[in-house]
Amino acid sequence: MTADRKVMLVTGAGSGIGAATATLATQRGWQVVMCGRRRDALDVVAARTGAAVRVTDVTASGAVDELVATVVTEFGRLDSVVANAGIMAVGSVVDTDPADWDAVMATNLTSVFLLARAAVPHLVTAGGTLVGVSSIAALRSSLSTAAYATSKAGLVALVQSIARDFGPQGVRANVVCPGWVRTEMADGEMAEFGSPLGLSVDQAYSEATELVPQRRAGDPAEVASAIEWLAGSESSYVNGATLVVDGGTILVDGGTVAFDYTLTPRVTT
Repeated sequence: MTADRKVMLVTGAGSGIGAATATLATQRGWQVVMCGRRRDALDVVAARTGAAVRVTDVTASGAVDELVATVVTEFGRLDSVVANAGIMAVGSVVDTDPADWDAVMATNLTSVFLLARAAVPHLVTAGGTLVGVSSIAALRSSLSTAAYATSKAGLVALVQSIARDFGPQGVRANVVCPGWVRTEMADGEMAEFGSPLGLSVDQAYSEATELVPQRRAGDPAEVASAIEWLAGSESSYVNGATLVVDGGTILVDGGTVAFDYTLTPRVTT
């Protein structure tokens, strides 16, 4: 069905960065296969893009093997995998419940291992690519993100391992690390942050990005553009890279913030 059309598999494609990636990739000629757990959300994206839909639990080994095999059987090839599925848990190592830790690791890290294990042989055949969606939390410490940050740092190392092991066979593997991006998950975090302060979600984003050099959160389409570039041929000599897409967030030196900004103490009741 797609002899001359490259095939991209996108996980966590029902909303946010995954949906934006599926949208952009279809516009640029990819045959996209979206997967996720929520059929209704995937169907909404598919209706406007024409992408194929597969409801899959990417934390289950057998389900991932079946997903990849089905994609290759139906479309005849697999050229790129975008590992975007992810969840968040808030807490330090003391506050994080072991069940939450396991869930975050399963979704954010182990799922990528399972996906790569199933897909890499097909990517070798295609001379294909894998793009992992990590976070700047993998590169800089955030408050109360022990499980999330660890999983995202592990994802960076895993993708680099794939790049090192399979680069000689023609596979490229890279990572994007977004900062604040206006996604469904981030909106929920902003609502939780802003509500006690009487802030709307928009106001909470403004508050949270006050120290970001670009003074705003990113749009999912901006991250999708970076992902599609890494997945395609224009980045043909980029392998094992970590591309930060954060408006300059990690450039800020916390030790000099007081010299550049007027800080008003926040009081909550």
